[in-house]
Amino acid sequence: MDRTDTSLIALRRILRATELYGRTLAQTAGLTPVQIRLLQIVLGQGSVTPKQISVQMGVSPATISTLLDRMVAKSMIERQRSDVDRRQTNIVLTEEGRKAVEGAPDPLQQKYVKEFEALEDWEQAMIVAALERVAGLLNASDLDASPLLDMGEIHRTHPSDKTGG
Repeated sequence: MDRTDTSLIALRRILRATELYGRTLAQTAGLTPVQIRLLQIVLGQGSVTPKQISVQMGVSPATISTLLDRMVAKSMIERQRSDVDRRQTNIVLTEEGRKAVEGAPDPLQQKYVKEFEALEDWEQAMIVAALERVAGLLNASDLDASPLLDMGEIHRTHPSDKTGG
């Protein structure tokens, strides 16, 4: 097997792991990985602005706005005016949002972070460089880091059914 095949197999394994995690999350919590990540950020900071979430998640303000609208509709978060600056909106978790994030399976991202941070500096730098290069090879360097396709609840009855998202 040559390096091209080996690299493609590794990419497929990564994509498959994230797909399986997303399915497990949808079945147990009724949320997508992106929605759980949003709830984790709000839980970790207590109160956060949409701009702070946008920067931390690496997505556009428009993407965050849409995501926040959906999470408000699910009663997972609330928008509150800042006491300090009435022009500023803060995002806070509702009790339902807190229960959802605390009851969700261990995030794949947190496992990655734990393992990645245990690596030597040179290994971390090598992986970051390789992943950025792969993103460039796929013309994905400028894409939002959050998919919009499955932001709502996932109701797929069969893996080949792509219309239920």
